[in-house]
Amino acid sequence: MSRLHDPFRRGQLAIAALFLSLGFQYATWAARIPAVKADLDLSAAEVGVLLMAAGVGAAVSFPAVAWLMRRMGSRRLALLSQLGLALLLLALAAAPNYPVALLVMCADGVLVGCLNVAMNAQGAALEARHERNTMARLHAVFSAGSLLAALLASGMTAATGSVMAHFGVAVVLLAALGVTARTGLLDEDAPADRPDPAGAEAAAEPPADAPAAAEPEPVRRRWTVPSRLTLWMCCAMVFGTVAEGAMNDWSALYLKDVAEASAELAPLGIAVVSGMMVVARLFADGWRSRWGDGRVVLLGSAVAGTGLAVALVSGGVAPALAGFACMGLGIAAVTPCVYAAAARQGSDALTLVAAMGTTGLLAGPPLIGFIAGASNLAWGMGAVAASAGAVALCSTRIRWTAPAPVAQSEATPA
Repeated sequence: MSRLHDPFRRGQLAIAALFLSLGFQYATWAARIPAVKADLDLSAAEVGVLLMAAGVGAAVSFPAVAWLMRRMGSRRLALLSQLGLALLLLALAAAPNYPVALLVMCADGVLVGCLNVAMNAQGAALEARHERNTMARLHAVFSAGSLLAALLASGMTAATGSVMAHFGVAVVLLAALGVTARTGLLDEDAPADRPDPAGAEAAAEPPADAPAAAEPEPVRRRWTVPSRLTLWMCCAMVFGTVAEGAMNDWSALYLKDVAEASAELAPLGIAVVSGMMVVARLFADGWRSRWGDGRVVLLGSAVAGTGLAVALVSGGVAPALAGFACMGLGIAAVTPCVYAAAARQGSDALTLVAAMGTTGLLAGPPLIGFIAGASNLAWGMGAVAASAGAVALCSTRIRWTAPAPVAQSEATPA
């Protein structure tokens, strides 16, 4: 069967367009933080508050995400969120003052929260429906979106200083990705908690004396108290996404203000991180099958934290880029592994872990800004290295389950 007519491949391509969109949109505005900072004449602390607005938006969105998922479904919610995020780029570029920029970033956080949950629900549904692994590949596409955005930002910065022109090009690309996503998203999500086959057969064949016209009573799902295992997964996800998000938000400023890199070279910090994450995530499924999720997360986060710490102590552009590469390589597999572990605990755990992931991605980096404002950005990046170390600690408290072997067709990067 050709890839064009393979339902799994068609769904994988459509969902990948969503992951690419989110990574691209996020890194697009993150790469131009220095320009936004200069245009609005912001201090480092004000930049931190600006980023915190996105985190606040993400945090307040999650009580509504479950309701929106029930009312709209993950397909419709994902498409609308993707469109809204594209338009917010133009709104940020046109923001006349700091308060308006804060409102735009708060709205961005809300839509990021919606799209993150919806697209991961689509990915989990695709895996369950076809019984094939793809989550690591999808997260690799997210990193590819960040890489593409960083390269575009570097080129646009060299060509023009106009943020509006840059974001206008980005919106055109996001519109094309939205059209691609519409063609293959799943109409109905596969259930996160798959029933036991024997139980399903028993339910399908009721006893002979059962009333023929009996209607099943609707089952009302209740939110249960998270288990200790789920809470450790949440902690690992928060620290992991804090490290991942901070590299996108602060690497350009670190290279420019601390390492004294040129304006054209500064956005390449994001490119190095994102490029290494793409490579790592393309091979992450194979690593998980060979060494297990727990060892991949533990060793990867240790490499990330140690590599960045050594780079910060050494100073300079080249050590910084090397440290960023270690961070991208080591932290890449954390999110896919924790998402996979949470999915095995049920839909409630998956939703909560996804919520913590987006909150850490958007609310964590502003904390780095506050640290930088109180001391300097080198200490702020040191907190990023410490976050990677915290992931390693959390990973030792999680009971990792060995994943199913990756299918031969998925074992090699496409």
